[in-house]
Amino acid sequence: MSSNIFVYEFRARLRSVIIWSVSLIALVFFFFSLFPAFANQAALLTQAMAKFPPALLEAFGMNKQDLSTLLGFYSFLLVFVELCLAIQAGNYGFGLVSVEESELTADFLLSKPVSRTQVMTGKLLAVFCSLLVTDAVVIMSTFIGLSMFNAGRTYDMPTLVLLLVSMLILQLFFLGVGLVISLMVKRVRNVTPYSLALGFGMYMLAAFSGMLGEVNLEYITPFKQLDPAYIVKNAAYNTPLLLLNVVITLIAIGASYWLYIRRDIHAVS
Repeated sequence: MSSNIFVYEFRARLRSVIIWSVSLIALVFFFFSLFPAFANQAALLTQAMAKFPPALLEAFGMNKQDLSTLLGFYSFLLVFVELCLAIQAGNYGFGLVSVEESELTADFLLSKPVSRTQVMTGKLLAVFCSLLVTDAVVIMSTFIGLSMFNAGRTYDMPTLVLLLVSMLILQLFFLGVGLVISLMVKRVRNVTPYSLALGFGMYMLAAFSGMLGEVNLEYITPFKQLDPAYIVKNAAYNTPLLLLNVVITLIAIGASYWLYIRRDIHAVS
């Protein structure tokens, strides 16, 4: 029965995965097509960026990256890719169990000979595989884009791998947090406002954290915990912040199991 749940949940999200994947392919190739111009006009780019307000450069992390290098440019692109991936994962997290409650089909599922733990595990595995498919598409698009638009520049493969792995870590954070929030509220009727608020909210905290002095917002948002510019500069993760990210994700998923097992599921009257 739990394998049936996995198959059903994965198929239910397949159309969404395809839409997100195609959109991200377009985004990746659009940005990569701009790189040769950035690489060949590095001096002009530096002069142009000097005219931008420092607050704007800080908000988009453009003051920390050399956009004339492949990984510097990719770290800039990755911020927008990760924002899309965060919203996707948030959508799946908020809708994982709330969709059945809003459609009044949860009691039918739970009447089957399967425990709530098995239900949750099957759903989480299906969503995890859906996110892996999207990530795989982004990774393939990245390597194709690097080969097509590298402008003769080279890059450090281990650092690129760290950047690519950070996508999944970030998605799991938004999946776990979205799931636990959905179980803490009475009912989520529409997951989109929740996932957009969570994704853009965390992004804005990361964008403006450097402008707020001593306020350490990087401890809150995964966009700072897995900052692409930091990874490119240091060829490594910020280990304390990465561990914090993982701990928050594990606590959120563990709390979700606890809340779901004890949740009062209303039957259709």
